[in-house]
Amino acid sequence: MKRFLSATLALSAALAASPALAAVTGGSAAPATSTAKPSPVLSAANPAANSFSLTRDVKRTVLSNGLTVLTKEVRGAPVVTVQVFYKIGSRNEAPGVNGIAHQLEHLMFKGTTDRPVQFGRLLGALGADFNAFTYYDQTAYHETVEREKAGAALQLEADRMVNAKIDPAALTSERNVVLSEIEGDENDPGYRLERAVQAAAFPGSPYGLTVGGTRQDIEGFTAQEVSAYYKKYYSPEYATLIVVGDFHTADMMKQIQAAFGKLGKPGTLPVTTSAALVPGGSEATLGKSPPKAPIVLKEAGATPLLNAVYPLPDVSSPDAPALKVLDYVLLSGRTSKLYQSMFESGLAADGGTLPYQFARGGWYSFNFTPTPDTDLPKLDAALLATLADVRTNLVSAEEIARAKTSISTSTLLDTRSIEAQATSLGMDATTAGDYQYTDKFLAALQTVTPEDVRRVAQKYLPDSARTVGYFEPTKAVEGSGNAASAGGATQEAFNAGPPVDPAEVAKYLPASQPSGQAKITLPDKFTLPNGMTVMLLKDTSTPTVSLSANVKAGREFDTDTKAGLVDLVAANLLSGTQTRDELTLAKLLDDVGAQLAPAANRFGVQIGGASRDKDLPVLLTALSDILQNATFPADQFKRAQARAVQGAVQANDDPGSVAIKVFRKTLYPAGNPWQVFSSPDTIGALTRQDALDFYKTHYRPDATVLTLVGNFDPAQVKTLLNQTFGGWTASGPTPQVVYPVIGKPAGIVKASGDLPGKTQAVTYLGYQSIARSDPRYYASLVLNDVLGGSTLSSRLGTELRDKEGLTYGVGSSFAALKQPGAFTISLQTNPKDTDRAVQGAINILKDVRDNGLSATEVATSKNGLLSSYTVGLSNPAALAATFTSLVSDGLPLSELTDYQAKINAVTPAAVNQAAKELLDPDNVVEVTAGPGSGK
Repeated sequence: MKRFLSATLALSAALAASPALAAVTGGSAAPATSTAKPSPVLSAANPAANSFSLTRDVKRTVLSNGLTVLTKEVRGAPVVTVQVFYKIGSRNEAPGVNGIAHQLEHLMFKGTTDRPVQFGRLLGALGADFNAFTYYDQTAYHETVEREKAGAALQLEADRMVNAKIDPAALTSERNVVLSEIEGDENDPGYRLERAVQAAAFPGSPYGLTVGGTRQDIEGFTAQEVSAYYKKYYSPEYATLIVVGDFHTADMMKQIQAAFGKLGKPGTLPVTTSAALVPGGSEATLGKSPPKAPIVLKEAGATPLLNAVYPLPDVSSPDAPALKVLDYVLLSGRTSKLYQSMFESGLAADGGTLPYQFARGGWYSFNFTPTPDTDLPKLDAALLATLADVRTNLVSAEEIARAKTSISTSTLLDTRSIEAQATSLGMDATTAGDYQYTDKFLAALQTVTPEDVRRVAQKYLPDSARTVGYFEPTKAVEGSGNAASAGGATQEAFNAGPPVDPAEVAKYLPASQPSGQAKITLPDKFTLPNGMTVMLLKDTSTPTVSLSANVKAGREFDTDTKAGLVDLVAANLLSGTQTRDELTLAKLLDDVGAQLAPAANRFGVQIGGASRDKDLPVLLTALSDILQNATFPADQFKRAQARAVQGAVQANDDPGSVAIKVFRKTLYPAGNPWQVFSSPDTIGALTRQDALDFYKTHYRPDATVLTLVGNFDPAQVKTLLNQTFGGWTASGPTPQVVYPVIGKPAGIVKASGDLPGKTQAVTYLGYQSIARSDPRYYASLVLNDVLGGSTLSSRLGTELRDKEGLTYGVGSSFAALKQPGAFTISLQTNPKDTDRAVQGAINILKDVRDNGLSATEVATSKNGLLSSYTVGLSNPAALAATFTSLVSDGLPLSELTDYQAKINAVTPAAVNQAAKELLDPDNVVEVTAGPGSGK
């Protein structure tokens, strides 16, 4: 879902970059190389007509067993991403087996007959950045590793393609985890509303089902059923393997053949579309009669919601490019039609649109949250009026051109990383049946006319075609948190059991070559005469520039009486300046598809940006303008304030938001910057003058750090920076914040937040801990990695999630920042399991504190941290943000080049001493937010 104001895509930027969704995103014979079958609709399009090509350097090979392989060499960072897409997803399901694809996805991490070890531990030991997802047309597994470990990743994926161990015990524990995940989804009223609307819009169709499944179906699965499903569909002919990164194709194909060539049967052809699990039931999504009246859900919640769905054709429709242009005309930048009619009008606080197009059909989804004084019928009427306008009137050539530029540029920017490139290829190959779909789509996009946009609006968006739902929150008993009380834990005893020996894990790791020392090229760092810090790093791997800026104007400057001011100022930076009003500023960026997004955090306002290399002057002009000349026009400020109030109301209905809020207010005394949180009342009391005063005081060049990574001439950029920022000055001392020193809690201090109507609870355990400058910092990284750094491979994850199935998400962290932050453990649980999970976490803490970690655990963690370090810096946007963060926190850039040496220097003795000093399970704040938590 393309959320315009606050939310992000569910999977990754790669799904957004794949127009296939318009979303998002045995034999031993020699492999046969072939070209992709052209997409039947877009085959006439010429990919060469578009300056950007995702597939120009992709090689497609089909092994003799039917496995489709896509390889793409990308230089720049010494990493490789390995992804396996299976052409089987929730579209192939039916009532009774809804969720079986998702259930199997979880079981694929439980180990194989040859490797009876949690695969999260194996991938973690490789230092991989890994995960998996289930979607309508596919299930995918992906990991990014150092290039020397790509062969090991291939062997692990080949192993679990045919040897996954699916037994009743594994199913039982992982079933609980899947149910916990569903319960987390059901906490969100938006999920419940969309589920009801989808079911009504597409009765009898798999697209009317949820991807994750239903509790009734998941509880009914047997190991035999899941195993039969696995054996039928997890095989080479149903799979597409994508490998992108720093390798030589001939060598990589030898490794792929060795790992996968022996699987399956020679002569097997790749499937085009996987069969439905249950025969019968139409997948057609057009021509049904939708309900005439809105579907109304009256349930516990915080804010009203609107969801409208219009059926669309499948991904191969010739109308797909025009529908994408229509979507950008309707809602993209601030110049778009729905932004003007819904947000600029003050009717909507949040919202998004997306035309989904899949293998067998699709739909156009509209989701909006009204501002506090707007009722749903009024919001709905504004939506209908805007859609009627595009059905009746031609959109301008300027709007069409802007949409085409935005779509093409965002596709390029969203695939800067090798992970995103591989995922886009996988989505195209499995949904569209053509890995070249994106290139052909972008070429066809250029032929879209205003008449095409009006035609598809008339065809697919008539009022009579839609199914609409309203969520009307009931008056639930609100609970913002009970008073803290001290006392000992009373939960039942829970034995954490012995940890998994990393030496045992190491026995099952495929062999790999030693990794080389990661070479981090540091940027050219300099200071402008006005005190602004700038870093430049030339990177020619893509024709783009990634921008990261930070202004020391974060939430630490919020006060109890003006909480929310920092976020409101950041949200209004693009609302107009002394030189450009809001629309002029928006057109400046939108006309070239450049991205600029400010967002506040604790210690600063981070501004992320990106553009094509040739449009860097536009990006810097816009950034300079909003940092020096923002005016916070009264009308825009008032509308942004209303949206922020509604956002605060929604946050008070979210267990995670409530839990962290109550946790900090319990741990820190009044007046401490860590415990200041905004509320609807504090946001509503803010004034435009408050924003102007804060901006004038805190937005200053000597409090700003700017990093650019991309394809540019550094000398020319320095000249441009002096032109755009040279006149920016500051007076007086830079504002500072005092953080009082606090002690640890005395005993177990409990507090809670009661949220009626929720199905899942969120718990935080913790206490104040160390700062980034603490000499134990690097030992704490290793300690935390073993303790709870990963949901799948840590001690907490292994015991509470993998063995016991008590939680979907569990992890720990030291918030070792510029200021001392808290050590926390977070848990997502069914309320009935919360006590057991909390006691289990406490027992694990005690065990690690008292008995320490083994030398093998420490060595394994260090290897994983070193490997993941290389992987984590392979994305140019992430690299730019890392540079900015280090300097903003007052740390030298040498921290990057010294990281590996400092991790290597950590000893088991140092880690175990840190465990004794930093882990304190006897003095903990424990906060749970969820249903009945205040009882």
